[in-house]
Amino acid sequence: MGILGLAKVIADIAPNAVKESEIKHYFGRKVAVDASMSLYQFLIAVRSEGAQLTSIDGETTSHLMGTFYRTIRLIENGIKPVYVFDGKPPNLKSGELDKRAERREQAQKELEKAEEAGDVEQIDKFNRRLVKVTKTHTEECQQLLKLMGIPYIVAPCEAEAQCAALVKAGKVYATATEDMDALTFGSNILLRRMTFSEARKMPIQEIHLNKVLEGLELTRDEFIDLCILLGCDYCDSIKGIGPKRAIDLIKQHHSLEKILENIDTKKYPPPEGWMYKEARQLFLEPDVADPETIELKWTDPDEEGLVKYLCGDKQFNEDRVRNGAKKLAKGRSGTTQGRLDTFFKVLPSTNNTSQKRKSEEKPASAKKAKGGGGRGRRPK
Repeated sequence: MGILGLAKVIADIAPNAVKESEIKHYFGRKVAVDASMSLYQFLIAVRSEGAQLTSIDGETTSHLMGTFYRTIRLIENGIKPVYVFDGKPPNLKSGELDKRAERREQAQKELEKAEEAGDVEQIDKFNRRLVKVTKTHTEECQQLLKLMGIPYIVAPCEAEAQCAALVKAGKVYATATEDMDALTFGSNILLRRMTFSEARKMPIQEIHLNKVLEGLELTRDEFIDLCILLGCDYCDSIKGIGPKRAIDLIKQHHSLEKILENIDTKKYPPPEGWMYKEARQLFLEPDVADPETIELKWTDPDEEGLVKYLCGDKQFNEDRVRNGAKKLAKGRSGTTQGRLDTFFKVLPSTNNTSQKRKSEEKPASAKKAKGGGGRGRRPK
C-alpha cells in the first residue's frame, strides 16, 4: 500500500517537487529498484497486455519475461539498475498482511462467482487482485539477474528502506518504486514508472523529498507523522481524518502526541493500542544493511547460461534471448564511461559568449561568400 493518498497530496500542495522526464535522461545513473513491486507490476502488466507466458508445466513466466526485457530497456538507456528484494517483514506489518490475506480470500470468492456467470471483465478484475509475488518468483528472478550480470540485494527487512539507505549513502541516484513510503524512509529521490513497459508511453515521474518538505512546509519528523496519519503499512490511522485535515493538524500541532492531546477523540477515535510510535521509529531507523558494506558490481551477461535457463522448459525464444544478451553486453560497454556531471560541473554558455562567437564567425563567412560566390557550382 505504501502511504495512502500521499501522491495526490504532493501533486496538490507541492507540485514543484515532481517533474517528469524521459527514460533517456537517466543515462549513467545507478538506480535501486524495488524488486517485489516490479515483479508484481510484471505479473499484472504482462497478463493485461495479452502476452502471458507459461512454462511446459503451465507455471507462469511473466515475472521472468518482465524482468528480462524491462531490465534490457534500462540498460539500453544507460541506466545501471540494482534490484532490492524484501527480507523478513517487520512485526508491525503483520496486521496489514492479515488484511491482504482477507482481501485475497474475498477476491477468490468473487472470482468463482464471475466464472460461473461467464463475466470476462470481472474475471480479469479479480484475477488481478489474486496476483501475489511468491518465493519461487523471487528466487527465479534472482537467478535470472545473476545470469544477466545485474546486481541484487536481499534486504534484512523492507526493500524500500534498503533502497532509501543506498540513496542516502550516495551508492545510487534514486529509488525506483511505485510505493510512496520510499520518501518516508528518507529516499532523497523517488522515481515512479521506471519499470513500466515502453508501450504505455508514460514519462518517468521524479519526486524530490527536500522539495516535498519545502512545499508542505514540514520537517522530516512532521512528514513521517503525516504519513502515519494518512495511512501506512505498519499501523492503522485515525478514522474520519482525511488528507486535508491531516495536514492541517500536523501543521497546527507538529506531532501525533500533540494531536491526540487536542482532538476530540470521541469524534475521531484513535485505534486501540495505536502503535504510531513504533511505526515512526521504523521509518526513522529501519532495519537495513550498512550501504558501506555493499559492493555493487555489474558484469557481462552469460549468454549461454541465459539460453539454458530461459529456453527449453520455460519456452522463451532462443533468438530473442541471444539478442537480449547482446543488447545487455552492448549497453554495459556503453555506460562504463558514466555521466559527465559526475566528473565535471557543466556550466551553461552565456549570451555574451554566444554573441562574441557569432561576431567572430560573421566576417569569415562573409569573406568566404564574397570571394567564392562566382565559382560555386550550380546545384543539380
